[in-house]
Amino acid sequence: MRKTLTDIQQMKTRGEPIAMLTAYDAVTAGLFDAAGVPILLVGDSLGDNVLGLGSTIPVTLDDMVRHTAAVTRGTRTALVVADMPFMTYATLEDAVGAARRLMQEGGAQAIKLEGGQPMVPIVRRLVECGVPVMGHLGYTPQSAHVFGKVRVQGRSAFAARRLLEDALALEAAGAFALVLELVPTQLAAAITSRLRIPTIGIGAGPQCDGQVQVSTDMLGLRDDFKPRHARRFAELAQLIRAASAAYLAAVAERSFPAAENSSSMDDAELREALEGLG
Repeated sequence: MRKTLTDIQQMKTRGEPIAMLTAYDAVTAGLFDAAGVPILLVGDSLGDNVLGLGSTIPVTLDDMVRHTAAVTRGTRTALVVADMPFMTYATLEDAVGAARRLMQEGGAQAIKLEGGQPMVPIVRRLVECGVPVMGHLGYTPQSAHVFGKVRVQGRSAFAARRLLEDALALEAAGAFALVLELVPTQLAAAITSRLRIPTIGIGAGPQCDGQVQVSTDMLGLRDDFKPRHARRFAELAQLIRAASAAYLAAVAERSFPAAENSSSMDDAELREALEGLG
C-alpha cells in the first residue's frame, strides 16, 4: 500500500525524519521503493540529470508525464510527487490541466510547484480540486534566470521574513509539505518550528523535518558536478566505467558471449536448413 499524506504528516508528528529522493525511471525507482524511501519526487531536475538539457526550464509537461508514469509503474509503496514544469501553472486553468495530466496519465499522487505568496491562488484551487500540493521555497531552479546564479536565499532580515510569510501562506492555502532549498540552517529551523506541515530540506540544514537529494548526486553518477549540499553515498560513475571497460575487453577477446550466454540447435536441423544453399 502506498504512503499517504496522513502517513507523511504522522512522520512529522512523531519526529521521524522524512527521506525523499528524485527518481526518473521505473528500475531505479523500484530500487528506492524496495529500500523503503517514503517519497519519490519525479523532479524537473530530469532536464539536468537525465535529458542533457542543462537546466529545468526546457522540460515539458509531456516529459514529466512520461517519466512520472515510469516511476509510478516501478513502485508500490512510495508516495510519488511530480514537479509541475516551467510555465505550466502560470494561470489557474493551466495549473488544473497540468495537474490533471500528471495524476491521470502519470499516476502521481501529488504535485510540486515553486513559488511563494503569488502561488497561493493556484495552490488553493488545486487543493479544492483534490490535488495534493507540495510547495517549494528558497532557491527555485525554474527562476534561475531571475536569480542569476545558484545562491542561498533568505540571509537578510527582509528576505528571511518574506520566506517565512511565504511558507505560512502556502500552508494556509492547503499545501501538505514544503521543500526548502538553499536556505540558511537557522531560518529553515525557524520555519519548520512554525509550520504544522513537514518541511523537506535540500541545502537547508538538519533541522528540517526531512531531506531530499537528487538521486544522481546521491549515487555519484556524475563526476563533473558535486553541489555543496549533496553527499555521495556511492560512486557509481566509477563502477559503471569499470564495468564498461570490462565488457569492451571481453568482447575484444571473444570471451563474451560464452556458452552459458548462447543457445544451440540440433546440427541435423541446421544441415537441413542449409541444404542446397551453397
